[in-house]
Amino acid sequence: MSEKTIRVEFDGAHGAKLAARLEMPAQRPIAYVLFAHCFTCSKDVAAVSRISRGLRRRGFAVLRFDFTGLGNSEGDFGNTNFSSNIADVVAAADFLRAHHRAPAVMLGHSLGGTAVLVASARVPECRAVATIGSPFDPAHVKRLMSDATTVVIGERSFAMDPGFLPDLERQDVAATIGGMKRALLVLHAPLDEVVGYDHAARIFGAAKHPKSFVSLDGADHMLTRAEDAEFAASMLAAWAPRYLDARGAAASPSPKSAPRDVVTVAEADDGKFTAEIVVGAHRLIADEPTALGGNDRGPGPHDFLLAGLGACTTMTLRMYAERKQWPLRKSSVDLTRQKIEEDGEKVEHIERKLHLEGDLTKEQRDRLSEIADRCPVHKTLTGKIKIQTTQATA
Repeated sequence: MSEKTIRVEFDGAHGAKLAARLEMPAQRPIAYVLFAHCFTCSKDVAAVSRISRGLRRRGFAVLRFDFTGLGNSEGDFGNTNFSSNIADVVAAADFLRAHHRAPAVMLGHSLGGTAVLVASARVPECRAVATIGSPFDPAHVKRLMSDATTVVIGERSFAMDPGFLPDLERQDVAATIGGMKRALLVLHAPLDEVVGYDHAARIFGAAKHPKSFVSLDGADHMLTRAEDAEFAASMLAAWAPRYLDARGAAASPSPKSAPRDVVTVAEADDGKFTAEIVVGAHRLIADEPTALGGNDRGPGPHDFLLAGLGACTTMTLRMYAERKQWPLRKSSVDLTRQKIEEDGEKVEHIERKLHLEGDLTKEQRDRLSEIADRCPVHKTLTGKIKIQTTQATA
């Protein structure tokens, strides 16, 4: 499986279809990250794209989206406000929860970061929140307003709803941050001329531990230099897993609590057929290939069956060769499975091809082929098997 960008859409706060991109890593995601962009920006602004892909390269899945009326999303931006931005963030989290896995990390740039601080309280699965160049006070946007209903960004003017300014002034972000109960990372550039460094200090001061601060020295508000976005992505990727490990994934069985003689298999939240397999302290992933409707994030059920037979075969050969003190340097097994017709009925046929390395005689090689048929998994598969299914009680 290779890294990829998936175009998706979902219903926003006003019912408009919001355009989004889901960055998927090559392996099973460490966690899903929800990324909210800056005021009047889009999901495709350079910093957002670079940070998202930087996190993807480091194993995170990242959903970045356009707020209502911005970028490729439907709706009228002039009818939105800070509260509707928060609702759009929550809608994005709902989309991830329904189709993949709820975001364990929520990240926002500029006013998007302030929206994420508030919205995280409505996403129970969120474990960690990060802001980049975010204002402590949403009313900071007032400095961009030429009058009570017009926002001016550069050479562009945006006509806003009359309720836009009152909505900003009603927000109590300090109280929200103080009661957030999530790990917080604040990233801010000391020379940020759009959102002053004092905003970062106020966000950090209002939050309770665990909290961390990273100074983006030399960066501007938009992180226009590629190296600044890459640095931010590297810091986020190094910081987030600490809190994901501490809290765990709500839907995943705990490998520490699973007994070694019980194999637990549970549906994962990020794929139609994806399953998490826990054996003691070991965790594996099973899936179906894309041709069968899966995400191909792991071997299929029959692949695991063949793998079990192959592993048991090499282990059995190793134990026998060492007991006999034969010069078996290394063994490997190729296994294939197909249905064949035998005596008028379909039969499961497994072909096992042994590769035996070492200065072995023909007699020793022939004996090892016989021993392969005696491995415990081979005996299980060819012997009488009874499988009893029961339902666990609450």
